[in-house]
Amino acid sequence: MTPGAREVSASTLSFASQEVKGARRALAVETPLELVFGTIPYAVMMVTPDDFEDFITGFAFTEGVIERASDVRTITIEQHPKGLRALVDLVPEKLSAHLVRQRAMTGRTSCGVCGIEDLASLPSQEEAVKHSTRISEDAIKHAIDTISEHQPLNDATRTVHAAAWFDRNGDFILAREDVGRHNALDKTIGALMRSDADARSGFILITSRASYEMIEKTGRFGAYTLVAISAPTSLAVERAEALGITLYAIARADGAMKFTNLNDEYSKETR
Repeated sequence: MTPGAREVSASTLSFASQEVKGARRALAVETPLELVFGTIPYAVMMVTPDDFEDFITGFAFTEGVIERASDVRTITIEQHPKGLRALVDLVPEKLSAHLVRQRAMTGRTSCGVCGIEDLASLPSQEEAVKHSTRISEDAIKHAIDTISEHQPLNDATRTVHAAAWFDRNGDFILAREDVGRHNALDKTIGALMRSDADARSGFILITSRASYEMIEKTGRFGAYTLVAISAPTSLAVERAEALGITLYAIARADGAMKFTNLNDEYSKETR
């Protein structure tokens, strides 16, 4: 079993017969992770303890702390009585810039902007993504049909989100899972950055709703298309439109809804 899951004892109750039986159940691990840039604590995030380097790289990037994976020199994970601590050594220029714009926040698995002090501090990607090749509906359908094959932690626990990267043909490249949907996306972005992937070479699929923060992170990475299994929020649609991101949501095996770039014709290219 991976570090992201833990088996515990439980009991099952039948409401019909009132029978109680002993059982074992795999649960997703959720642990506090304190991120320290240089020697200065920055955030405490509740995460699933898998793919730390991917998460920290993606989180630092989508937070604007770094611009590229190489801006992180080393990552050291330490045990703490209440969780884990990640000591992140940045290149000198990025550490200096970070100390100027430092903000404090306490992370939650359900919130990507908790802890900001005022509306002016709300993260907002300014540049629109570069236009890329339109993703065909066949590619999107194939990704939706196959994403469940790449969610081993969710298969075991039924409690985690996934974010995955597919190429333009809808073929699977990589996926990351976490109890937090924002964390899963940061892990995927971090993994792509660490492998020097081209943000225009594919598209992101998330198994959660498409909220404001998910759009901002996608835009920061530079991906042109985001597909969400659940519905988007109104602000997510507004931000996707502003950033030029093509947003598909409520994506199911039999279809999906397209919320932005509606003037682009649906492509029916064969995979």
